[in-house]
Formats: sequence, structure tokens, C-alpha cells
Amino acid sequence: MMRSKFWIPLIGASLLPAAALADDGVTTGQFVANNVWMMMSAALVFIMHLGFASLEAGLTRAKNTVNILFKNTFIICVGLLTYYVIGFGLMYPGDFNGYLGFAGPFLPVPDNGNTPDYASGGYTYYTDFLFQGMFAATAATIVSGAVAERIKLKSFMVFSTIFVAVVYTIAGSWKWGGGFLDKAGFYDFAGSTLVHSVGGWGALIGATMLGARAGKYDKEGNVMPIPGSNMPLAAVGVFLLWLGWFGFNGGSVLSADPAGVSFVLVTTCLAAAAGGVAAMLAYSFVSPKPDLTMALNGILAGLVGITAGADVISPPLAILVGAVAGMLVVFSVLFFDKIKIDDPVGAISVHLVCGVWGTLAVGFFSSNPEHSVGAQLMGIAAYGVFTVVCAGILFGVVKAAMGLRVDLEEEMEGLDYSEHGMHGYQVDVGLAAGKHSAAMPAAVAPTAVATAELASSES
Repeated sequence: MMRSKFWIPLIGASLLPAAALADDGVTTGQFVANNVWMMMSAALVFIMHLGFASLEAGLTRAKNTVNILFKNTFIICVGLLTYYVIGFGLMYPGDFNGYLGFAGPFLPVPDNGNTPDYASGGYTYYTDFLFQGMFAATAATIVSGAVAERIKLKSFMVFSTIFVAVVYTIAGSWKWGGGFLDKAGFYDFAGSTLVHSVGGWGALIGATMLGARAGKYDKEGNVMPIPGSNMPLAAVGVFLLWLGWFGFNGGSVLSADPAGVSFVLVTTCLAAAAGGVAAMLAYSFVSPKPDLTMALNGILAGLVGITAGADVISPPLAILVGAVAGMLVVFSVLFFDKIKIDDPVGAISVHLVCGVWGTLAVGFFSSNPEHSVGAQLMGIAAYGVFTVVCAGILFGVVKAAMGLRVDLEEEMEGLDYSEHGMHGYQVDVGLAAGKHSAAMPAAVAPTAVATAELASSES
């Protein structure tokens, strides 16, 4: 209590100079508070990349852990650099024809860029770049999970660089940059379509072109489960993602407006919780034994679903949106398994399927009468066609030039060893003359017998 009394006058004194109004009516104190919240939101979105890395590593096999962590590390690094060089200028081109424009490279800071005159006093130009740059890398991270355990590292690096730098940013300009979809009334508050579905479409094309992991299906086409290596890590990843969503959606208010931010955080959390419970219930109709991975993906499904309309969908309806997303993700995962599209982490189901649902939900449930199902369908279709075509071309060119998939021997011994020459966990690998010893655990490198059996099953 005494410490609180001590700090109150200091805090009050620090805000005294904030009484002056800026030209747009925002006080200096409000401008500082807005900008601090936006910087904190950028940090929270950054944490999501740790969440994605942890989830993907936990849901895949131990022999591919280093490869997965390397890909996620590369994505955030190259995402920020390309967003600085050309991405921000492509996504926010200013006055343009509504389809393609470019404001210039290397963050040309406007004269008012670091004053309350910029963005109605919500944040500075540099904070704007930082917050949006964290979003940019997320789209490629979604693709990473769906193509895990069998894509060539260099091929993925080339694809993800171009996908983040060009495909995501041009698509983003159509709505958030004031393009033709924005003018048509399409609405996506924080990215159910612009981020999640764009990444999901790329994931679908990548997983389809790569084919399933060796041993995922038997000769009759039955699913052969490939368990993840670390369920605690997967759970940590999901909770980190949920935490990050406080910035992902809360920061998308684009100011520290108390009413706006608190409303968005409530709808976001309710949808996440409803998604997790709904996934648990839905899976109970599939199996009498609860599946942790389904529950975790249900939480993510609820988060993705509410992201498009977190600011315009009421709390009770947010629960409905999240619950539908949680049920959808369960049956979507089973559906993609049935048609033999192998997605190790369920990225297509979480981000594409539930991203489409969440975008449609704005048309159904928005408190803004100007939002319509027709405009939402138009946006979904435009982003779907554009991303599928671009991802198909990118993966096709990379496949022709470099190849997409590692060979069977490399896949069986694990990408950690074949691509990196190291392992994610300390095990007695007994390296000799560059080869594994027979004593290596099967989780790191299957025996020759297992390799032969899987090779035979594919013939």
C-alpha cells in the first residue's frame, strides 16, 4: 500500500506536461500511451513466432526439431528485412489503382511520421512498420507447419522469402492498404483472411505438391498416425500463441483506446475458450479418448475465427464463432487425412478453414450493418484465387529449379542430420565416419529395416 501511495504522485507528475493538445486533438499523453501500447502489441505478436516454433516442433518428430526451429528463425529474420526493403511500400502504397502500387523502398519516413499528426495520434511511422512487420512473417510460418518433415530447407527458404515479400504484401494492400476490396466493403479486422487464410492457402498448395510423409498411409490408404515428439512443448506453443493474440487483435485497434481494446480482448478470449471446449466435445464423437492436439488446435481455431470480427461481434456471438471453429477444425483435420493431404500440425484446418469461417461470420454477426456476406465472399474468393495461383507458381518454379522434397533416405534419417548435421536433443548418436551408429534411437533415425519397410509400402 505504501509503495502504491509513493508512486501515484510520481505518475501524476510525469503526465502533467501531457495536457497540451496536438493539432489533431490528441494530447501528448494520449499519443505516448497509444504508441507504447502499439509497441507492446508488436512485442506480443513477436512472441507468437516462438509459439509457432514450439507448436510445430512439438507436433513433429524429434529427428526434425532443428530443421523446424531453423525455418521459424529464418522466417522472422527474412520477413522483417524484406518488409523493410519492399514489403511495407507494397502493402501501404498510398494513392494507387486499388490493385498494385508501391510507395517506395526502405521506409521513406513522412515529415509527420513521428508526431501525433501521423495515424491520428495512434502510433509513429516506425511503430506502424514494426507492428505490421510482425504480422507479415506469420503467413509463411503457417506454411512451414504444413510442409514440415519433408521439404528441402533451401527450397522453403526461397519460397518463404518471396511469399512474405511480395504475395502477402500485395494481397494485404487490397484491404488494409485501401485497395479495391476495402472500397467494396470487405472487412477483416486483424487478419482471418489477410494473414491466416493467405498462409493457409499457401500451406494447402505446398502440402499437396509435396505429398504425404513416408509411412503416413499404408498400401490400402489407411492413416498411420505419426505422433508428435513433445506434447508439453506443443501445449506451451499454443498458450504462447494465445498470449500473442492479445497483441495481434488488441493491437489492431490501432490505439490504446480503453473501450476498444478491452472489448476486443474479451471477444478474442471467449472465442478461444469456446473453440477449445467445442473441439473436445466434437472429438468425443470420434473417439472415447480425448485428444490433446485436437483441444489445442480448437483453441487456435477459435482465435483464428474471431480475428476478422473481434471488434464488431458481441461476446455471446464470439462464443458461437469460436465454438463453430472448434468443431470445424476437428472434422477438417479428419477430412484432409481422408483425402491424403498430410498436414503434420493441422495448419490448413486451423488457418484456412477457420479463417474462411471467421471472415464469413463478420457478414452474419457484425454489429455494423454495412458489413455483408456478399462482400465477405468476394474477399474470400479474391484472396483464395490470388494466393493459390501465386503459391502454385512459386512452388512449381522452385520444384523445377531446386526440387521440393528431400529423398527417402534423408527423410527417414531426419532433416536435422541430413540438412544440418546436428540434433535437437542430446542423444548418444555415436557418429562414426559421418554415419549414425546402429544404436541411435528410432525417434532420431529409423533402422534400415524400418526404412526398407516404408520404401516397400510406397512401391
